[in-house]
Amino acid sequence: MSPYEIMYADGSVEHNNEEAGIIWMNRLKKQFPNIVWLNPVPESHWSYTQSIEITERIMDQRMFPLTIKGIDDAVKVLKNPKL
Repeated sequence: MSPYEIMYADGSVEHNNEEAGIIWMNRLKKQFPNIVWLNPVPESHWSYTQSIEITERIMDQRMFPLTIKGIDDAVKVLKNPKL
């Protein structure tokens, strides 16, 4: 996902969406306030991609790597949102 797809309407390379991705992500957060994001990109590469940094901020730092440990950590947060 590019930063444009997250931040701007019509930012998608596949089709024109009248609303930016951040609007959809915030709708998801509103519907499911106790939310996490599982990221398939290795955690060591997260700082190299602007859209990952943006997504992590949108998700209130609740991003976890798509690994056994990452899933385990995400489930712990989902069980106890105060973590």
